[in-house]
Amino acid sequence: MDDIRFAVLGTGGIGRRTLEVSQHKDGLTAVAACDRNGVAIDHSGLDVDELLEATEGNIASGPEDASGTTPATPTDDYASDGGAAAVEGGGGGVKQHGEQAGIVASSQGEPTDTPIDDIIAESDAIDAVLLALPNLEHDFIPRVAERFAEADYEGVMIDVLKRSRVIGMLDDREDLLKESGITFVCGAGATPGFLTGAAALAAQSFVEVEEVEIWWGVGLKSGYEDNRGTVREDIAHLDGYDIATARGMSEEEIEALIDEHDGVLEFHDMEHADDVLLERAGICDAEDVHVGGVLDVRSDEKPTTTTVSVTGTTFDGETGTNTFELDDVTSMEANVNGPALGYLKAGVRNNRAGHYGVFGPADLMPGF
Repeated sequence: MDDIRFAVLGTGGIGRRTLEVSQHKDGLTAVAACDRNGVAIDHSGLDVDELLEATEGNIASGPEDASGTTPATPTDDYASDGGAAAVEGGGGGVKQHGEQAGIVASSQGEPTDTPIDDIIAESDAIDAVLLALPNLEHDFIPRVAERFAEADYEGVMIDVLKRSRVIGMLDDREDLLKESGITFVCGAGATPGFLTGAAALAAQSFVEVEEVEIWWGVGLKSGYEDNRGTVREDIAHLDGYDIATARGMSEEEIEALIDEHDGVLEFHDMEHADDVLLERAGICDAEDVHVGGVLDVRSDEKPTTTTVSVTGTTFDGETGTNTFELDDVTSMEANVNGPALGYLKAGVRNNRAGHYGVFGPADLMPGF
């Protein structure tokens, strides 16, 4: 496969780690990146080390706009992957590096009011686009995909979204994506993504799958400061919380919630897209998939081992459980960004073979 030229939308925790991990993968060249303040484009390849150093601490987290209110619909072009989008000029929890925030602090960066449009304008020379953007508005990622399709982008788009309901919104746009020549790989991080694929492989022993249980453990090695968007999205899964309340929480309220739980948040029956993605691959019903886990915001160590357990019946009538386990030393960054780039490569292979539309991680595994 020829070298893959890719762009990253959003340079918060996920976007930054994607750029970093890509340097250790063969055949990948980062040629563009943007955040809510600026854009960097170099078709011969970005200087990733310089960009990462310049954007250290670039976390756009706050839900407030310049007037101090939460916008009903995020302004697309100002989104980074640190939380709800804030319009230019809002404080929003952005940590400064140097005299300017984010990509504009890099020698490769240029200030812009329309970073996503700037990437779209250069997309003829970009093979794949990884969306490291928040999805605190359910239709945000689908709307970004729609914008690329309406600009006749031909290539791969990939995201690491979590919510089940977003898959249907992408499916609603599948005809538009196919017409443009887009291969969209959705839910391609850790869970959904890595663990969804593991479940699809574990299911191969069975002719009928009765239950899939995904239980994850994450210790935030880089801390809450570098993962504000991830923590905010996860809070929406806690009992008594939802997307609206998570979006509206101030930094102080989130920190108070973390203090209340001594830095450890436990989740059960989460709305994770693993269920829909496994159902669409024909492996089991969505209602038979259960996702939960433990997030330790203050420790490098995982609070629990990440496992995927698939229970089913074999062709000869035996009932068993296949279990896939991640080593506790593998970090969230490794388990999100490594698979995301792997699925990106798989998406490019499919795109070059003329396979367009919406695909989940299990769709790229052996068929059930």
